Amino acid sequence: MHAYVHRETCIQCGLCPGVCPEVFSILPGESAQAITEPIPQEYLAAAQEAADSCPVGAIELK
Repeated sequence: MHAYVHRETCIQCGLCPGVCPEVFSILPGESAQAITEPIPQEYLAAAQEAADSCPVGAIELK
């Protein structure tokens, strides 16, 4: 499974790296981004929580 952040939708709130910093990161003034490799099994639940918690639905897991 991979994580994708729709940069045009992201509001840079910082929630996703707060919930799952192993998969998501954010730099000041930029949209959040996800790691490019598949999500490690041990972080799938946290990545799903981050996606479900995103206030604008900018995260997609597939």
